[in-house]
Amino acid sequence: MRKFFLFVWEIVKVIVISLIIILPVRYYLIQPFYVKGASMENNFHDGQYLIIDEISYRFHAPQRGQVIVFRYPRDPQEYFIKRVIGLPGEQVQIENGSVKIFNTAHPDGFVLNEPYLTSGLTTISDNTDKINIGANEYYVLGDNRNASKDSRYFGPVNKSFITGKVLFRGWPFNKITLYTPSYWPQYNN
Repeated sequence: MRKFFLFVWEIVKVIVISLIIILPVRYYLIQPFYVKGASMENNFHDGQYLIIDEISYRFHAPQRGQVIVFRYPRDPQEYFIKRVIGLPGEQVQIENGSVKIFNTAHPDGFVLNEPYLTSGLTTISDNTDKINIGANEYYVLGDNRNASKDSRYFGPVNKSFITGKVLFRGWPFNKITLYTPSYWPQYNN
């Protein structure tokens, strides 16, 4: 009987130690995310499983071109995945199917180069008004602009709603990809 209790005690210790290690990682460092919908095609598809880096944005601000997961501002129980287009303090204008960014470095604006977009999925409705992005806000768009509910509909996203950035795609196995800083397009801003 003593051997049985020693065995149970060892199992309890393993479970407790595992929880002490796993729970902080799960709730403060990385989080799994399941893609639902077509708003990020052809880069992220419905049913793909992603791992989100939750800690980076505690030390660094999101950058243009990064793919983020955030709570939907109108219903914080829902999570969305979109790409950061506009940064705090900038203005965004959508005209002739292109995104134009206005900031202190480019007061006359520059057309955003978006090499991650697939032709045929890039149609975007014009909004010739300049949209102002607040001090702690980000303008986000889906890569499949025809099927995306994004900042064009609900406005810029406050940083407090951002959960994290995509770290890597974990499922399906034949599409596993690590998203490092060199992956993100570089912009002059």
